[in-house]
Amino acid sequence: MSFSKFALKFQILLVLFFCSLHFISGQGDFLMEEHISKWQNSMEYTIGVANIMPDSLYDFRPTPEEMTFGEQLQHMAQNMTWLATSYLMEDEKYIKDEKFKKKLNPVEIRSLIVSSYQFSMNALKKIDTANLNKSKDFFAGPKTVRQIIYLMHDHATHHRGQLLVYLRLQGIKPPKYRGW
Repeated sequence: MSFSKFALKFQILLVLFFCSLHFISGQGDFLMEEHISKWQNSMEYTIGVANIMPDSLYDFRPTPEEMTFGEQLQHMAQNMTWLATSYLMEDEKYIKDEKFKKKLNPVEIRSLIVSSYQFSMNALKKIDTANLNKSKDFFAGPKTVRQIIYLMHDHATHHRGQLLVYLRLQGIKPPKYRGW
């Protein structure tokens, strides 16, 4: 093979290599756009669920060992704030806030869930996609930032699912699903 053919093939390989690097590096940005969009829909759906339950039923619990409807929402708010500050944000530390522990009225709970979703949304928007595979110490063993994001989604979905059952047990039709 002549040097010019080798040089041409080498140049083509370099172009393909750099194009693939650009494609791969952009995947993190695309992934975060999807997570942020999904988190926005999660927030809107959860707020819809919180708004449809009458204030008089925020103390409803289907069994004595279950959290009340209001406690479920407070727990969701506490968890997303904890995960955001403890694992997604480099410059903030989680402070155990009493608003997550004390009994709040339904208006305060709805305000808390909105502010917690917005806070964690801002954390998602600030993530450097180069850190998605960065490992963090977690009580269940080391987890990547990406895994923490998945956990945040799963946890909110789990508890919102419980809230949907609470609504159904009260004869209330949940709002239309909007999880995408």
